[in-house]
Amino acid sequence: MFFLSDLLNRKLQMPKVREALPGRDKPIATATTHFVSGRGLKAPYPEGLTTAMFGLGCFWGAERLYWQSEGVWVTAVGYAGGVTPNPTYQETCTGLTGHAEVVLAVFNPAIVTYGDLLKIFWEAHDPTQGMRQGNDIGTAYRSAIYAFGEEQLRLAIASREAYQAALRAAGRGAVTTEIAPAPVFYFAEEEHQQYLAKNPNGYCSLKGTGVACDIPG
Repeated sequence: MFFLSDLLNRKLQMPKVREALPGRDKPIATATTHFVSGRGLKAPYPEGLTTAMFGLGCFWGAERLYWQSEGVWVTAVGYAGGVTPNPTYQETCTGLTGHAEVVLAVFNPAIVTYGDLLKIFWEAHDPTQGMRQGNDIGTAYRSAIYAFGEEQLRLAIASREAYQAALRAAGRGAVTTEIAPAPVFYFAEEEHQQYLAKNPNGYCSLKGTGVACDIPG
């Protein structure tokens, strides 16, 4: 007999390669320009810009945080960190692709630093919840930082240690955030790009811990 708990358990565990959905060879259709800024959504980006990637749970509200940040050139939402090539939103939500919902932020480091973006990341969600954010449950909603290069990786790990200390002092639990070199980023469907600009009263699940994050140098 199949129980609802079986489905929930599958969503809370990263799928093995043999269990993952097959996906497809070609990318799914998405937008070409940013709904808010009108800038090109995909590379090549202007010279001198840098890329960051974060998973804070549902990517709708997370993306808005970053496109509203001064110095961020363009943002996009998508899927990363899993197994299935070119997944869809529906596939990712099953937990059988292994991907997290993530935000790609392309920024000007002369205006906003990677440390500034990390501070937004840590303070905007609860990184102690494992495979969930609030009522959003599953591997797709895990907390994740995917680093481009060794310096981002170093800063991400240092920030995690600093924030863990702050959370511990506040009586909070252990950080479960995944930190890894940036994997392939798959753009989400056009309807999900800049979703809250198109749907101002749309769902946003972001809720921080209330604990401030001081980013180490």
